[in-house]
Amino acid sequence: MSRRARTFSLGLTLGTLAAGAALYVTGRADIARLIWMIGVVVTGAPVVVRTLRQALRGRLATDMVASLSIIGSVALDQPFAGLIIVLMQTGGEALEQYAEGRASAAVRALEDAAPRIAHVVRDTSVEDVPVSQVRVGDVLLVRAGDAVPCDGVVIDGESELNTSSLTGEVAPVRATAGVSVMSGSINGDGAFRMGASAPAERSQYARIVELVRSAQSSKAPLQRLADRYAIWFTPVTVLVCGAAVWITHDWMRALAILVVATPCPLILATPVAIIGGINRAARRFIIVRHGGALERLAVVDAAVFDKTGTLTIGKPSLDRANVMPRFDRDTVLRYAGAVEQESSHLLARVLVDAVHADGLGIPRAVGATETPGHGVRGQVDGHDVRVGARAFVVPYCENGVMDAARLERDDTTLRAYMSIDGELAGVFEYADRIRPELPAVLRALRNAGVRREVLLSGDHAPIARAVAATAGITETHGDLLPVEKASFVERLQAEGHVVMMIGDGINDAPALAAADVGVALAAHGGGITAEAADVVLLADSLDRVVDAIGISRRTMRIARQSIIAGLSMSGVAMLVAAVTNLPPAIGAGVQEAIDVAVILNALRTSMAPRGPREALNDTAGRHTGKPSHARGDLRPVSSLRA
Repeated sequence: MSRRARTFSLGLTLGTLAAGAALYVTGRADIARLIWMIGVVVTGAPVVVRTLRQALRGRLATDMVASLSIIGSVALDQPFAGLIIVLMQTGGEALEQYAEGRASAAVRALEDAAPRIAHVVRDTSVEDVPVSQVRVGDVLLVRAGDAVPCDGVVIDGESELNTSSLTGEVAPVRATAGVSVMSGSINGDGAFRMGASAPAERSQYARIVELVRSAQSSKAPLQRLADRYAIWFTPVTVLVCGAAVWITHDWMRALAILVVATPCPLILATPVAIIGGINRAARRFIIVRHGGALERLAVVDAAVFDKTGTLTIGKPSLDRANVMPRFDRDTVLRYAGAVEQESSHLLARVLVDAVHADGLGIPRAVGATETPGHGVRGQVDGHDVRVGARAFVVPYCENGVMDAARLERDDTTLRAYMSIDGELAGVFEYADRIRPELPAVLRALRNAGVRREVLLSGDHAPIARAVAATAGITETHGDLLPVEKASFVERLQAEGHVVMMIGDGINDAPALAAADVGVALAAHGGGITAEAADVVLLADSLDRVVDAIGISRRTMRIARQSIIAGLSMSGVAMLVAAVTNLPPAIGAGVQEAIDVAVILNALRTSMAPRGPREALNDTAGRHTGKPSHARGDLRPVSSLRA
């Protein structure tokens, strides 16, 4: 049933009850009973039909007892009791649907961002065509700022590509003759020609779209918590009713038993608790997109992490400036900053920011010229200054190779070189940094029962291993494409793990969609990644993952408490109805009182008398005392791609 239909049914039930009650108190009981009977037939029929369909599919849900109560109230001319049951049923379904949240728009967002136009080289002209018309072997022109339309190999020209949406790595990739390029990469300042090696519909970006679509469609729906209890409660109720009728031959007594036993605590407790938990999480800047995610978070036992932007801050910084002894460090930084100010390159901006942070004044460069993908050259205080790639600087320096070897560290893969007047002056090393909260987060997850932690990265395996070692994660896999990340998540699930995947890039979207719970870090604008995830962290901190699990476990604990307490009270009321002549209408009132108690208890999920991380440690059962909130050091990783 759609949300609109449920809302209409709920409103009609309330209106019918109110109209009948108004007539009843004015002495027109017969008309009131007629209105109630019409109301219970009209609003109860959809409930009964849905229940019968579920029963034919072998699903013994909570709705079975409610449907029997509705049928019995009509058959025995007790419409008021039937309407109360319909009210609780439709109200619970409306709450449950509200808790489920909205459907993800991940696939639509991915398709909207896909390349649309390709520039096909035809003899001496260039023709713009839809990417769907590109064929293998076509020669394409990729201009500055274009998205690469399909997978292929560079024929000629040079540029740098932003592949972060595919690999998650912020470091640009050089595009030169013979280099393979992937669809969806964003071209930098240069232009190049490429040969198409795959049509757009079978290229890397299209694979990501299809992976997200298939992962979302194949994810099995979570069985309602209430239905797990209904497996035994429903047969018990039916047996008690049957015994009462067999002994007393009183069908009215059977209806009273059904009414007081109608599992409204099952119907109401979980959605009310989940809505409270979702609202509590939202106040912590954690967006839980549906109730199923909150349930799954409570039982995750495997955590899979992306690297760049997830375990690391995701922004490069100047880690070290190695300067030749014959040069002054401050002068080298000032001169480098002077020519780098004229460059639009990511690392140029990083170096200029670092010079400013050191409080050094940056002089003006004269005649600065940039060679895209290589470096920049200019005059500073009358000196010829070069900053850029090794091939742009070292070959033009006297003793450049020997001097560079003295300054290079083996474990650093991303460097910029600088020369002054033909002499190598320095080597700048760039690094990403491990998130400071990571050590405390990993400890809390282990205390909570997460038995397996895995780092998956599109970066080179040695770099991924270095990051994992720094973070304290023993299992790591590098050089992975999005499809391989999603496949790894599915393998963990096949091994019996409940998997939480945490990422922040488009390349993580398939794995986020495939995981039992996908968690997106979206403090800087999650876009497609946030759409593919079940949980979105608006605060740029992994601490919120711990908070989310703590809120989830507390929510589900309170939901179970409410269900058990409500069923216990319903069980007692059912026995009372079995041995007394309790009128069905009074039974409905008793059930209402039980429902109020259950709802009030379930509403505790929206309140937090203690911090959610303390709740996480309590429910984990493996930790005593307060959790550690110590911040880790800002430890550099040996590469920008870390």
